[in-house]
Amino acid sequence: MEENGTYSWTPPKAPKKTKKMPDMKRFGKTTVVFILFAVLVLGAMTCFYTVDDKQQAVVTTFGKVTDVTDAGVHFMIPFGIQQVKKVDVNVYQKIELGYTSDGNHYNVNENESTMITGDYNIVNVDFFVEYKISDPVQYLYSSNNPELILRNLIQSQVRNVVGSSTVDAVLTDGKENIQMQVKDLVSQILEDYDIGLTLVDVKIQDAEPPTMEVIEAFKAVETAKQKAETVINDAKAYQNAQLPQAQAQADKTIQNAEYLRQKRINEATEQVAMFEAMYAEYAQNPAITRSRMYYETISEILPDIKLFINTGSGSDVQTLLPLESLVTTEGGEN
Repeated sequence: MEENGTYSWTPPKAPKKTKKMPDMKRFGKTTVVFILFAVLVLGAMTCFYTVDDKQQAVVTTFGKVTDVTDAGVHFMIPFGIQQVKKVDVNVYQKIELGYTSDGNHYNVNENESTMITGDYNIVNVDFFVEYKISDPVQYLYSSNNPELILRNLIQSQVRNVVGSSTVDAVLTDGKENIQMQVKDLVSQILEDYDIGLTLVDVKIQDAEPPTMEVIEAFKAVETAKQKAETVINDAKAYQNAQLPQAQAQADKTIQNAEYLRQKRINEATEQVAMFEAMYAEYAQNPAITRSRMYYETISEILPDIKLFINTGSGSDVQTLLPLESLVTTEGGEN
């Protein structure tokens, strides 16, 4: 009862519930299981790596190179114990000296292209270089920046070779020799440096004088050389066409001369045989043979002359008239 004589009723308070403490052991086990599962999943995801056909992979164990693998799927120890670095070894890479190209754009870099020849002329020469990675381990760990080393090395040897060549050789017919010299020199030095790179090819992309007047003069020289080569080729073609005919004519002339030679030999042999036969007859009866030879010679020299043979001398001369005239006379009378 209250002081003012009224009554009030207060409901009884509900008893306080006691909070249950979490089961730390069970929570710890769950956490450990989850962590182990995550570790297993992470390890399973990182214990395999794939290398494509253009690459090789360098495997390090605790920072030390332990293997180099080729294309395919490979196993590695996860959690950073083993690490893999992939290197493009079967890819040709390029270096542009004196210019940069991006699609259809061509930008000249005169600081790299301007050079002095051995005869103290200034030329602008652009080089295109191809190289590839030959040793992935040396490429990764023997130097800090092997591409920069190669670029500086090529620039040095290019200036060395161009500086020992004439301007005519650089601009016209000596480009191939310059390319070969640069490639040989750079390849020898790369073997000593052993930075894992191999030079594949060196080509002069462009070579020209620094002024337009000189450019036009060298173009005129190049045009004249091309015309000279064209004339020489035409002359060789004409020579090749005429030589067989001349050879055939020469063979024909030689064969004809051989025929005439043999004919003369045969005629001479025949005359010798006739002379020997005549001499044999002459030896047997010289007088008769001389008379016969005389008459035959007169008949050959004077074929249309009537021949009278006098067989005697003095009063007993007997003259034998030509038989054909007698035959004709008798035939006419008959």
